[in-house]
Amino acid sequence: MASLMQALRAAAFYPLPWRPQLRSLSTLKGPTTEKSVPYQRTLKEGKGSLGPGPTQPLPNSADVVIVGGGSLGCQTLYHLTKLGLTNIVLLERDKLTSGTTWHTAGLLWQLRPSDVEVELLAHTRQVVSHDLEKETGLNTGWIQNGGLFIASNSQRLDEYKRLMSLGKAYGIESHVLTPAETKALYPLMNVEDLYGTLYVPQDGTMDPAGICTALTRAATARGAKVIENCPVTGIQVRTDDFGVRRVAAVDTDYGSIQTPCVVNCAGVWATSLGKMAGVKVPLVAMHHAYVVTERIEGIQNTPNVRDHDASIYLRLQGDALSMGGYEYNPIFCGQVSAKFAFGLFDLNWDVFTQHIEGCIKRVPILEKTGIKSTVCGPESFTADHKPLMGEAPELRGFFLGCGFNSAGMMLGGGCGKELAHWIVHGRPEKDMYGYDIRRFHHSLTDNRLWIQERSHESYAKNYSTVFPHDEPLAGRNMRRDPLHEELLQQGCVFQERHGWERPGWFNPKGPAPILPYDYYGAYAHQRHEDYKYNRLLGDEYTFDFPPHHDIIQKECLSCRNAVAVFDMSYFGKFYLVGPEARKAADWLFSADVHRSPGSTVYTCMLNHQGGTESDLTVSCLARDPEAFPLTPSFEGDAYYLAVGGAVAQYNWSHITTVLQDKKFNCQLIDCTEDMGTISVQGPNSRAVLQEVLETDLSNEAFPFSTHKLVKAAGHLVRAIRLSFVGEMGWELHIPKASCVPVYKAVMKAGAKHGIVNAGYRAMDSLSIEKGYRHWHEDLRSDDSPLEAGLAFTCKLKSTIPFLGREALEKQRASGLLRRLVRFTIDKKVPMFGLEAIWRNEKVVGYIRKADFGFTINKTIAYGYIQNPEGGPVSLEFVQSGDYALERMGVIYPAQAHTKSSFDPDNKRIKGIY
Repeated sequence: MASLMQALRAAAFYPLPWRPQLRSLSTLKGPTTEKSVPYQRTLKEGKGSLGPGPTQPLPNSADVVIVGGGSLGCQTLYHLTKLGLTNIVLLERDKLTSGTTWHTAGLLWQLRPSDVEVELLAHTRQVVSHDLEKETGLNTGWIQNGGLFIASNSQRLDEYKRLMSLGKAYGIESHVLTPAETKALYPLMNVEDLYGTLYVPQDGTMDPAGICTALTRAATARGAKVIENCPVTGIQVRTDDFGVRRVAAVDTDYGSIQTPCVVNCAGVWATSLGKMAGVKVPLVAMHHAYVVTERIEGIQNTPNVRDHDASIYLRLQGDALSMGGYEYNPIFCGQVSAKFAFGLFDLNWDVFTQHIEGCIKRVPILEKTGIKSTVCGPESFTADHKPLMGEAPELRGFFLGCGFNSAGMMLGGGCGKELAHWIVHGRPEKDMYGYDIRRFHHSLTDNRLWIQERSHESYAKNYSTVFPHDEPLAGRNMRRDPLHEELLQQGCVFQERHGWERPGWFNPKGPAPILPYDYYGAYAHQRHEDYKYNRLLGDEYTFDFPPHHDIIQKECLSCRNAVAVFDMSYFGKFYLVGPEARKAADWLFSADVHRSPGSTVYTCMLNHQGGTESDLTVSCLARDPEAFPLTPSFEGDAYYLAVGGAVAQYNWSHITTVLQDKKFNCQLIDCTEDMGTISVQGPNSRAVLQEVLETDLSNEAFPFSTHKLVKAAGHLVRAIRLSFVGEMGWELHIPKASCVPVYKAVMKAGAKHGIVNAGYRAMDSLSIEKGYRHWHEDLRSDDSPLEAGLAFTCKLKSTIPFLGREALEKQRASGLLRRLVRFTIDKKVPMFGLEAIWRNEKVVGYIRKADFGFTINKTIAYGYIQNPEGGPVSLEFVQSGDYALERMGVIYPAQAHTKSSFDPDNKRIKGIY
């Protein structure tokens, strides 16, 4: 049997023969001869599929049909039955686990730089290590041998310390070890180059066959049906009386099942299943591989290892190791055959060589260890290395549970539970926005170039350190607003959100254009040399204050002391119009937005559980048929909605779903691409805009939270007096063709008033200083406005029904079990979120959002705290505690605040300085 070193030498001797061009990243040759995988059993029977025909007759109808019998399909089935559903069917084209689940590495690591993922992983661990065996009596194959993360540099160790601090909020035991302590735990490891390691004793490994067997045994015992050898051939769709497309049935060669709900858990075949229903599923298939060694003396009982800097993992397999990783040049599969079952590909040693080098460096005995088998199969990967979940925007009743980026076993329990709750109750229990298909704009989900580029980069950087201000290099310049070129020439360093290029900060050293993606030099692409934008990103690869800290400070203080312009054109801009638009607005929005035309209201949109689906501004419009696109033609009432650009698709889908469910006679119109937005903010904003706008901007004529159609440098715009930074200012919503001339007029008028361009890095700092919320950071779909300190946005004193009202009234009556608190620390250290919150020497939560406030010259952080005794969290509870924040294992005394310490009386937004 060849050793790893022999394989390494052979790969070095032969030149790499396979270098695809961008036009053709697919050279799939099909499955090879069968290879062994490192499990004592799989769910195979013999060498092929089952016999012809399904394993049991198809029912005529079902409440839910799950397509795909891998980890996610089985977990979703199990959790649906836990919620009481029994008339449910899982259809598997071949045999359970036959796609990609059967050959998965089966690792489970509990700590990730995401609070939601930590919770999802915790549930998976609970199911596979405890619940299933208790329910079924079956051994799931769970082995708790611990996990070890390797740090070969100080930044990586800092990242692990951040994970350790977050783990304390969830009671996850972890330890930062010295190299000597690591050597004692793992004697065969080379620790000479280590800065330290993170050890999590309760991590472990899972057996896919054992777990899927136990899941389906428990589900079928409750009445669910599992039908194997039954490929789906089509999805029937009906259009209801209101023109809404809905799932009607699932077709197979053996009959159809009438159902209102289909769950796409088809893995690498999910895109094909989506096409049957007219649903876009943005994922790609790639080869993903590991090798299994011969016996290694002394390896027994050691923890699993992730060496992120070498981009490798080592999984304990009895007295051997499974070894794999994430390479910079993965092989794209293209379309995987529908008949591909329990199959593997030949391992491309030229691609895999980079992992062998890292493995031998970390565990030197591997140089002389033989290779028992190779495992290379197809896996599905997505543009941000996160799964695709939730109801598809194109088709009601069609749910996604796919694209798990080789983490379907690890995330399966948590995600299966959330998906089941989504199906039964209309939304998940947790904030699943990071996995929700609606996080992607519809223009991107069928853009193959964007999907391919971003999926490649996310795969290649999967083990990279997660820095706070990193940006992708792939899939850029997809959506650019009218001011893009103008701002680029003025040194704008762009961020990417929702496909848009939005201003991050402004570099005084000139333009830093974003270049076409170079695949990091893979596939014969020429790597960009002296790439300025990439170099600026690299400068910020730190958990300290970034080198551009002083530039962002200047942008912030210019806004506070003079005037700044923010390009907010990427914001979502919708019109809600029609005969029942008022009824829809009353139900959708937590605040009373039906006021006289010319008013603008800050409000939230909630779900049935009282969680916050969005915060936005709503402006009540008057008819003006000559003002399109600033005012649409309409019957009844009309409202102009401005929503965060990064979540515009999510907002659009939420509103559309509510309108469909309530059958309101009104229309939602998307005018995002038709208009741009600039926000002029600061003490001098009135003086600047008075020279540009043909209207009186005094407090009496143009008070806060109102809007007007006015001329700006001869162009009609909608001016709205609002602020997201806590200063006097106006937003100008401008037809696309007028954006550049209006912007230039503002900059010309502002020259003598000290006007500057400012980006979202400055806006984030200014807004947290003022105490404004930011959706999906300190305000999420599982946070209520009462918990978040936004009770003023809820019309609870009125009798008007609105979505989520009942939940809020119950919460108010019973008391808040958690509350959002503002913290400041005197020590000048940066924080970015996930830091543990200590109260009276007990961990009571973690930080959701943090930034530096340049006006008060302090780090500011927001996090939800709970009472460790389980009681309500009153204002008295908040104010009576002794607080500290834990950053990378270091405790910093902190002050808790129940309101913003910057301009607490809101004088500045009213023009009182």
